[in-house]
Amino acid sequence: MGGLAALAREAGHKVTGCDTGVYPPMSDQLRALGIELIEGFGADQLALKPDMFVVGNVVSRAHLPDGMPKFPLMEAILDAGLPYTSGPQWLAEHVLQGRHVIAIAGTHGKTTTTAMTAWILECAGLKPGFLVGGVPMNFDVSARLGGPATESFARPLFVIEADEYDTAFFDKRSKFVHYRPRTAVLNNLEFDHADIFDNLAAIERQFHHLVRTVPSTGRVVVNGLEESLTRVLHQGCWSEVRSFGAAVSDFTATGEPHEFDVMHQGQKAGHVKWAITGVHNQLNALAAIAAVQHVGVSADVAAKALGSFENVKRRMEVRGSVTRSNGIITVYDDFAHHPTAIRTTIDGLRRRLGPNQRILAVFEPRSNTMKLGAMKALLPWSLEEADLAFCHSGGLGWDAREALAPMGAKAQVAGSIDELVAQVLRQVRAGDHILCMSNGGFGGIHLKLLQLLQNK
Repeated sequence: MGGLAALAREAGHKVTGCDTGVYPPMSDQLRALGIELIEGFGADQLALKPDMFVVGNVVSRAHLPDGMPKFPLMEAILDAGLPYTSGPQWLAEHVLQGRHVIAIAGTHGKTTTTAMTAWILECAGLKPGFLVGGVPMNFDVSARLGGPATESFARPLFVIEADEYDTAFFDKRSKFVHYRPRTAVLNNLEFDHADIFDNLAAIERQFHHLVRTVPSTGRVVVNGLEESLTRVLHQGCWSEVRSFGAAVSDFTATGEPHEFDVMHQGQKAGHVKWAITGVHNQLNALAAIAAVQHVGVSADVAAKALGSFENVKRRMEVRGSVTRSNGIITVYDDFAHHPTAIRTTIDGLRRRLGPNQRILAVFEPRSNTMKLGAMKALLPWSLEEADLAFCHSGGLGWDAREALAPMGAKAQVAGSIDELVAQVLRQVRAGDHILCMSNGGFGGIHLKLLQLLQNK
């Protein structure tokens, strides 16, 4: 929604927004754009008299324990009969219409792959518009409208992170069905969003709804390693299909994640050498390369562009370090919140560091799926490569200690951020790498750790 606000502002609209507890980097971006952010959802905001209320999917018809509405502004909008729409619907009607949309879908890697794709197109001189669910460091903004059509490509290009979560309380379709892509990337597909999907088959059905919207002249880029995506395509596909990842795919990689050859149908087509780690990011790169090829950018040009890709804020972002006489302690911030994402993030760092440096994994199960406990049994597996794990259990309806018991003394649990910080400080040594993982602000734990480490 912050990126959508940025697009509306760039398009010339006066924009305000409301939310609760907005945290960096989005809060910083909105402030820099001069977009007023109002704390809370008070009905008094009707006095702003906007032409349109654009409603995000955090808003519901829920009530608080005292019977009062959780979102009084929404109730006031409905009572007054004022115009409102969803974020995806507004995008479809006011931004995406008439553009060649490249939509990046998947359980993991959407933000990073969207940023990669936009950067490749930028380096190729195609001036894409984009909407990323984070802040790509190559652009330092999460969204822009982009340039007009070019001589080399007739339609203006727009790259969008395509989420399968539902659109709004009044539109339970997945967001991505609004985007009508001509190039659709199906990056991976696992069970997630246990608050709205009953099982994996329900999510596969939504992904097939996305496939149904791609025209016959379009392209579906699919991860060849994922059985779930094979099932999606078996439900029907009416577009060109290009695969990546598996041995028999159209696009594969030979080499380590930090430096590899890009193979297209068995022939070397490019070489990537970059500062990014992790097999998951190698797969993200192949997905982006397959997507941009559909709009005329060669694998060689794409691979060279990825050499200068700087990732997205909060994706293995180094937040700071503290020097000791016998080593440096480094603090990282990462958005990982699903067990698979936690595992691949730790694995990427482990591959870079080797076996002899310690990784302290500090995390909070904050997503709706994790809060419901649907993935708790996978946590020990996801943390295998960490030397120590520290879990913030505040707000959980299940016993984190019991879930992490298979890890024995390697795992600790704390009910508050301050207690969690204290646990980490008791265990940290010079040379350690502290990896903080959450899809929220995590109570500013990164800064707290760095400040206390400086004074320790």
